[in-house]
Amino acid sequence: MEPRSFTVSYAPHVHDGSSTRRIMWSVFGALVPAAAVAVYAFGLDALRVMLLSTILCVAMEGVALLIMRRDPAACLDGSAALTGFLLGLTLPAGLSNGIIVVGAFVAVIVAKQVFGGLGHNPFNPALTSRVFLLIAFPKQLTTWPVPRGLEDIKEYMGLAVTRTTDAVTSATPLAAIKEHAQRAMPNIQLNDLFFGVHTPGSIGEISALALLLGAAFLLYRRIITWHVPVATLATVAVLGGLTHLANPAKYADPVFHLFAGGLFIGAFFMATDYVTAPVWPLGKIIYGVGIGLLTMVIRLWGGYPEGISFAILLMNAATPLLDRYTVPTPFGSRKPDKAAPGQAGGES
Repeated sequence: MEPRSFTVSYAPHVHDGSSTRRIMWSVFGALVPAAAVAVYAFGLDALRVMLLSTILCVAMEGVALLIMRRDPAACLDGSAALTGFLLGLTLPAGLSNGIIVVGAFVAVIVAKQVFGGLGHNPFNPALTSRVFLLIAFPKQLTTWPVPRGLEDIKEYMGLAVTRTTDAVTSATPLAAIKEHAQRAMPNIQLNDLFFGVHTPGSIGEISALALLLGAAFLLYRRIITWHVPVATLATVAVLGGLTHLANPAKYADPVFHLFAGGLFIGAFFMATDYVTAPVWPLGKIIYGVGIGLLTMVIRLWGGYPEGISFAILLMNAATPLLDRYTVPTPFGSRKPDKAAPGQAGGES
């Protein structure tokens, strides 16, 4: 009989029944509360952006799979739909259809299929596309419609509201603090940041409550672990607290930094991406700390009011290194004993 050898990997070796389809659609469902709040706040324009982005990403993935002579039905496994949904959630309501088409192409073709498809992309596809669009179309990507019910206000957080023939727009809370901290700081309403119905911003970032509900579902189902989001949020809170203590007139308090902007959607739904995040617990914690640190550096001293997208992509690049140097000791094994003095070369 031919001898056979077996390679035993790291424990545990139990399959919990998870699949790509189940995981992707679970994350998709966890984002529905945030999408629902956005539709309530911004109306049908928000729904159009999310639907078009999702449909385009699925269609483009199907075409790409056909061109590469792979099974086109794989585009329905949920990964392309989730990419499109996440991309739509990172965009402002009212964005033109043409820019959404470009974003879907970058997310699916450039950031994913060029590298070999699902499981091979080094960077989060939705965030790659979002950052590309921000650089290519800065004016359109930073034009924020005000939510329903605020069309008649003259100021938001102490800053003038812009009115055109097409829309009523305003700065986001992060932009208001970054540009005019002393004027905007007294007008911070944490209730607005928590519930989101009166907050300008990207479609999916306005309601902290809706995002936390989705995150709780993912944690309960063990689709994500606590390591990355907790490390990210804790780092943001610590740096936000230190800078606020140093100069409270210039820097907002840590609670504001936690609830404002895209921190929650980034920390819970994008930084935890299985493909682009580290595998091991220690690596995840270092990864999360890095994301929190870079986010705050960009928010406080960089050229953009928000830094979570750039921070996640930069730490995506560090994932292979973290995976290499944070491998845990396999269960049941121990490190070899150090040689006793005088025995380094073995017994004579």
